[in-house]
Amino acid sequence: MSEPAVEELKLKLREFAQVRDWEQFHSPKNLSMALSVEASELLEHFQWMTEQQSTELTPQRHAAVAFEMADVFIFLLRLSDQLNIDLMDMAKRKMEINEKRYPVEKVKGSAKKYNEYDEA
Repeated sequence: MSEPAVEELKLKLREFAQVRDWEQFHSPKNLSMALSVEASELLEHFQWMTEQQSTELTPQRHAAVAFEMADVFIFLLRLSDQLNIDLMDMAKRKMEINEKRYPVEKVKGSAKKYNEYDEA
């Protein structure tokens, strides 16, 4: 999704909340809690599945997962709007940090956390 598309969606979400007088409920605390709930609802679709099953979703399950992912994205955008955080910029900055923390020659094929690599 392009940055203009993200900004357009953010504005639509803001307007959606404003015309319904929901801004009063969209504090960072409440939005982060709602985000956690939606992430848990996403997780619930994969609970008790094997790794293989999680990659072979039925069309119905796939659609349900897509809607839960949209809910997570929506609340994340609302939270970023309330806190005036540019998610695209922050994601790029975080990737720069991760590229330094996880150099390919050191971490390829490993799932260790960045602070576990210097341990021998």
